[in-house]
Order: sequence, then C-alpha cells, then structure tokens
Amino acid sequence: MTKNKMIIKIYLALIIAVTSCQKNDGGQPDGSSALKLSIQANNTRQTVHGFGASDAWSCQFVGKNWPLNKKEQMADWLFSTEKDDDGNPLGIGLNTWRFNIGGGSAEQGTNSNINDEWRRAESFMTSKEIYDWNKQQGQRWFLKAAKERGVADFVGFVNSPPVSITKNGKAYSSDKNNYNLAEGNYSYFANYLADIALKLEELDGIKFKYISPFNEPQWDWTNKGQEGTPAQNSQIYEATKIINQTFKLKNVDALLEIPESAQLNFMYEDGNKSGRGSQVYSFFDPSSPEYLGELSHVAPKVAAHSYYTTWPVDEMASTRRKVKESIENNPHEVEFWMSEYCVLENNSEIEGNGRDLGMKTALYTSRVIFSDLAIANASSWQWWIAISPYDYKDGLVYIDYNKNDGAIYDSKTLWALGNYSRFIKPDMQRVLITRSDAKTDEQSLNSIMACAFVSSDKKEVSLVVTNYLANDVPLNIDLNGLSLNGKLKTYLTDGKNDNNLAFQKEIMPGENVVIPARSVVTITNVE
Repeated sequence: MTKNKMIIKIYLALIIAVTSCQKNDGGQPDGSSALKLSIQANNTRQTVHGFGASDAWSCQFVGKNWPLNKKEQMADWLFSTEKDDDGNPLGIGLNTWRFNIGGGSAEQGTNSNINDEWRRAESFMTSKEIYDWNKQQGQRWFLKAAKERGVADFVGFVNSPPVSITKNGKAYSSDKNNYNLAEGNYSYFANYLADIALKLEELDGIKFKYISPFNEPQWDWTNKGQEGTPAQNSQIYEATKIINQTFKLKNVDALLEIPESAQLNFMYEDGNKSGRGSQVYSFFDPSSPEYLGELSHVAPKVAAHSYYTTWPVDEMASTRRKVKESIENNPHEVEFWMSEYCVLENNSEIEGNGRDLGMKTALYTSRVIFSDLAIANASSWQWWIAISPYDYKDGLVYIDYNKNDGAIYDSKTLWALGNYSRFIKPDMQRVLITRSDAKTDEQSLNSIMACAFVSSDKKEVSLVVTNYLANDVPLNIDLNGLSLNGKLKTYLTDGKNDNNLAFQKEIMPGENVVIPARSVVTITNVE
C-alpha cells in the first residue's frame, strides 16, 4: 500500500468514526435511527375533559356588531369539528366556552374609571335585584354559535360582582386585600348567579355546567385596568357557602368552579399573599377551617392559571410537579383544571407585547400545554382571550381594533392548540410514554415533547408531538398492544402558511414518521 493510499484510508476511517458518534439535538443518531415512543395504553394518568377559551373582551362588540360572515368564520375556527374535502380541519373543535358575566362597568362608561372600553362589561343586574335580560347580546351570539357547533361545556365566570352591590360602586377594588362585596350583599350575589344560570337556559338554551364566582383573588385589582376584585380565602369560603345554598334552593344544576388561582404556586403555597394562598388545602382538605369539598354544588376540582410560571423552563417543570403533588396528596379527591393562560411573561425567549401570528408563540404555548398536561396532570386546559383586538400575545384569533367591522386573522397559536383540542376527546385518558432516549417529560422541554391519550375502550389514540428543535426528527411509534383498526392520520402545524393543523398523510402503526423542525404534529385515528 502506498503512503498516499494509507493516508486516505486513515482519513476515511476517522470520518466514519466521528460520524458514527455524532448526535443531533434530539439525542438520536443522525440518519437512520428514529426516536421510538412506546405508548403504554394500560398505564393511565388523568382523564381529560377538554379544551376551551373565553369570550372576553371583544365578543361583546364582535358578536353584536360585526358582519355575519366574519362572525361565522371566527366561530368555525374556534369550534368546528368539520373537515374540508382534503381532510383538513376547518376549526380546532373547542368543547369548552367561558362566558364573562359582566360587572356593569360598560353602563358606567367613563365613570367606571376603566379607560379601555373593551375591558368594560355589561351586567344583567342594572340595580339591586333589578335585571335587564337584553344585556350581553354580543357574547350571547357566541354562546349560541358555540352550541350550534357542538360545544357542550359552558362556564360562566365573574371578574367583579355587579357594581350595584359592590362596596365602592365600581367593578375594580379600592381595597387591595379584601373582597369588593360587603358580606351583607353575598345573598344578592348568589341570587344573581343563580338567576343568570336559569334565565340564559330559558332564553338561549345555554345550560352552564360551571359557574366561577371569583377570579384571581390574589391580585389587588386596584389599578382600574379591568374589572376585578381580590378576596381572602375566608371571604371566598363564606360567599361560596351562600351561593351553594342558593343554587340548591333554586334547583340550579351548575357546579361552582373555584378558586381561579392567579398563578399555579398559589395552589400549594402562600406566595407572599397571606390568607389568599395554599388554596388546595384551604378549600379541599377536610382539616381546613375553610373546607368546601363537602358542599353539593362545589365541583371537585381546583381551577388555576398558568401565568408567570413558565420561565425558566426548569422552574416551569418544578412548579407543575408541585401542583401534581399537592393534588395527589390532598385527602379529598380533586382534579387540577388549568382555566386561563396567554403569554404575559417577558423573558429571554418571549415577551407578551407584540402580536405574533407565527410559530414562536405557538411553540411556546404548546410547551406550556404539554407541561400542564404531562407534568401537572391538568384535566382541562383553557386559553384566555379567544378573539383579541390587541397588539399582544393574548389571542387565538385576531381582529382589527374596531367595534363594527374589520379584518380577521387566524394564528399559528390557534392551530397549535388545535393539535390538542381537535383530537383529544373528552374522557380520553393520558397514558405513559416510554422513550428510546430515556428522557423524562421534564427533560424534554427544549427538544421533543410527546403526550398520548387513549379512549376508555382503547380503540382511539391521539399522540401530540411538539418539536422545539431546529431540525427534523424521525419518529417511530410503538402502540404496545393497542388494537387499532386501520391507519393513523398525521396533522401538522408549522411555519408554512398552508400547514394549519393540515392533514399530511396516513401511516401504518409502526411506520416511521418525520416530525418537521419547529412544529406541532398530531398522530391519531380520531375523526
């Protein structure tokens, strides 16, 4: 062998050796090897009840004033479960819709001291025990549009009691620590909630499954930015007992959803809000003096919001692990429902300011959904503003800042949420996934995240995969004994304009599928 040939041979050997050791960012060998996900269908976790969003604040104007064809398009994007001729979903199939029961700041106009009229809201109660059932027409249009498209679960939520019965006559607080409702008016508030539940069923055919009387009671709500009131746990306790009794007397079927904690950590710690934290214990531990778990109309769940707990990523994971532990260790069986989120944080990866119709916010949101479902065991997941007029990362659908008409825009965040909401059906259960790279859910938050859900009869499966990486990743799915008939379908949301929960292809169980860079993919046999 000549010296030159020897040098070439050694050089080639070195290239082969180095190449064989290289890994891509997904932790898998480049080239032929795929990340293998094994779905353990009999190793079940929480039951998932669905996905939703709220009608605050723009639906009051859009539903009342905007052209019908644009309202119908927005409703289709949010609620439809239909597909076009090519198999692409027409909407994201939300099954939960949150109706803002307004406090009456809209009728006060500028005297409400809430400068942004979009954040004011009408109230059915015009004065103590006097009602006007023609109020909130725009929001009621969306209630009916949601029902027509198959939405089954409606939640009526309150930011502030009616201004006619609040302490300061306003829909914001003058006392940063205490409930803006005198104890003597608790019964008026209870009757108000019961009457709304009964009357909207009579007038509009909308039956509320849940009523949420309080919202983020940890915050001060003195800045006049929107309707809101703080509340001590003791005040929530006393008011809830009266509301519960009123619902019993008036035969209201709706259950009470409490306490809408402002951040997840308030579920298990005070978080510098003495008397307003540790709300799993306060309301659902029988040893607590504020225990509400035995009341007939209190839903066995703790509702809380994922704001300000998503960064850094390791702290996002640890917070959700503590949520899971607080729920699992509580003597009274309850579920965790994540009932409100949009991007409010400002960190090195993202900030709330600036409307984003693209994949950056969509991927960030998908990671939050994954974390809430896979680490915190959330049984429901709900976005905040479904339709936003703002230059902010708070919307699924965006509109021009106009009360009567304008352009409408879907977003990648809408369709990324659809990867979960469209194909994870109510009462499916999350199941364990084992991975060939041996990563835990917490270790996967900057790479490939995967969560799987199966029906009770094990005949339907939905696997949602979020690829946070800048490179494509081949995937192999082991159904591990699931007896499925036929093929699985894949749906993709990525940065391309036409890939909005777009149908890609059918694959056989066990067949490799490529997860594109910076994308969310659903692999399912759910129609």
